[in-house]
Amino acid sequence: MPGLYIGSTSGYSGKNMIVMGLGLYFQKAGVSLGYMKPVGAIPVEVDGCLGDEDAFFLQEVLGVSNPAKVVTPVVVTHDFKVQAFNGRCEDHVEPIVQAYEKISADKDLTLVAGSGSMYSGKYCGVDGVHLVKTLGIKCIVIDRFQKELNYDYLVVLKETLGDNMIGVILNDIPPTFMDEITSLIKPFLERKGVKVLGVIPKDSLMGTIKVCDLAEHLGGKIISAHSKKDQPVESFLIGTMQVENFMTHFRKHRNSAVIVGGDRSDVQLVALEGECPCLVLTGNLYPNDIILTRSEVLGTPIIVVRDDTFSVAKKMEDILSRHKLREPAKIKHGVELVESHIDFAFIKNELGLKY
Repeated sequence: MPGLYIGSTSGYSGKNMIVMGLGLYFQKAGVSLGYMKPVGAIPVEVDGCLGDEDAFFLQEVLGVSNPAKVVTPVVVTHDFKVQAFNGRCEDHVEPIVQAYEKISADKDLTLVAGSGSMYSGKYCGVDGVHLVKTLGIKCIVIDRFQKELNYDYLVVLKETLGDNMIGVILNDIPPTFMDEITSLIKPFLERKGVKVLGVIPKDSLMGTIKVCDLAEHLGGKIISAHSKKDQPVESFLIGTMQVENFMTHFRKHRNSAVIVGGDRSDVQLVALEGECPCLVLTGNLYPNDIILTRSEVLGTPIIVVRDDTFSVAKKMEDILSRHKLREPAKIKHGVELVESHIDFAFIKNELGLKY
């Protein structure tokens, strides 16, 4: 039975969204679906069974069920890495092959979710390139736009995987880059034999995080406007500049959380009056009563964190680029994005599916 590996050029490229979109689409078409994530990078224990956090979640979304040790035969814990780097690495590929055979035995299609990039896990022989070849299955590679695309990487993967690689999905593409994709990048890739299966545009909802989740990830505390803790945050600004310069910059980025020192009440007030989604005050410094009152009146939550402004900004950058797909609204929207931008007919034909 056909299998399809979903890999990427880097971590946090949108593999879960693509797996959900593909899986739910094929299930609606009447395809009997299997799912596995052979290498788990986020160890978590559920009901006494060690598995991967994303794998548990994806099984729930897709409505499939297999034991954790079958779905994710290799779970990368600290001890696992220590043994591997010390040369005491077992053969982890054979358990993956056995698990794949078990899951795919009575299915029309089995989706195999990658972890990290296509070369992640090479230190212990379980990288995506090796697994695709060993399992003899097809592969789709996601490349997420992060300042630029990894077109060289995609060409090398096609040369390495040959007919096993169906094509690529270009994800999170900003509007300003769409013309270049259409006129330059896509024609180049396809001349190199790399089929572009879809171009998914950057989407504001998919890149947001709730204020309450942001506070948790930053290790901070919401101290005001608690009723607005579910407000979405799209991006952030750092308020270290003079207030006049900050005002000019802030007008262009009104949906941004503002990271500012707890002692900068001038910038805090400008941000509040400008209706930013939340304030993040650094240095474990609490605002004065005027700022607290305006925060409550305007419904703008304030998060107080211990770290300095630079450290918080770095964390924010990581959080906004890696925030997981967990909320029902995001799942639904992500699936719709996949369904409306992917060439399913080509994929079905390559997999030999007649549905």
